[in-house]
Amino acid sequence: MIEVIPAIDLIDGKCVRLSQGDYDRCTDYNLSPEDMAKRFADHGLTRIHVVDLDGAKASSPRNLHTLEQIARINGVTAEWGGGIKTGQALKDVFNAGATYAIIGSIAAREPQLMTEWLQTYGGEKLILGADVRNGKVAVSGWLEETADTIDDLLARFIPSGLSQAICTDISKDGMLEGPAFGMYTRLQEAFPDVVFTVSGGISSIGDIERLDALGMRRVITGKAIYEGHLTLKELQRYAR
Repeated sequence: MIEVIPAIDLIDGKCVRLSQGDYDRCTDYNLSPEDMAKRFADHGLTRIHVVDLDGAKASSPRNLHTLEQIARINGVTAEWGGGIKTGQALKDVFNAGATYAIIGSIAAREPQLMTEWLQTYGGEKLILGADVRNGKVAVSGWLEETADTIDDLLARFIPSGLSQAICTDISKDGMLEGPAFGMYTRLQEAFPDVVFTVSGGISSIGDIERLDALGMRRVITGKAIYEGHLTLKELQRYAR
C-alpha cells in the first residue's frame, strides 16, 4: 500500500503553500507547524515532509528551531529540505532532529559533493529532491532551471547508493489538478530500484487511490489537506 506523507512548508516559522513554486503566490494558513505535525501523527501519518522555503531562498537552513519542535513529537520522523548547501548545513539538519535530508540544488550543481554525502550518510538517509519544470530540474527554491533532467540525476547517483527520490512536477504543485501520473509511472519503470515519492497536484483521495493502483510507493500531499479536499480520517488507512 502507498505511504502518504503530509507536507509542512515553512516561511517565517509558519505553515504556507506556494502555487507552482511562486513565492508571490503564497497562502499563509496561520497554523502552527508543531500543531499540524501532532495532528498528522495522531492520525498515524508519522513521516512528515518539511520544506524550509526561507532556507531554499537563503541557501542555508532558516527554520531549524521549528524542525527541533517537530522532531520532539512522539513517533514523528521528519524529512527536511531547503537550504542544504554545505556539509555543515547537512549536519545541522540532522542534529536538529531530521531523520532524512532532501538534497536538490547541490545534486544538480555540485554532483561530486552529493556523491561524497551519499558515501558518508548512505542512501537510506539522503533523498534526491528533483523538482521539474518543462522537463528540466529547477533549483534554488524553484527559481532557476538547470540543464539536467531527472533521468540525468538518477543515472548519476544510483551507482553511489541513491535509493530514494522525491520528484515534483512544478506545474502541478499547489494547483489541485491531479499529479503527473505518466511521469511517475515512467520513472518507476525506468529505475525500479529507486523508491519514488509523488509530489505535486494531489487533489482528492481518488488521486491517491489511483497512484496506489499504479504501484507507486509514496506520495506527498499538502494543500489538499489544508484546504479540505482531503481529510486526515480519509488518510488514516494509509498510515504506517
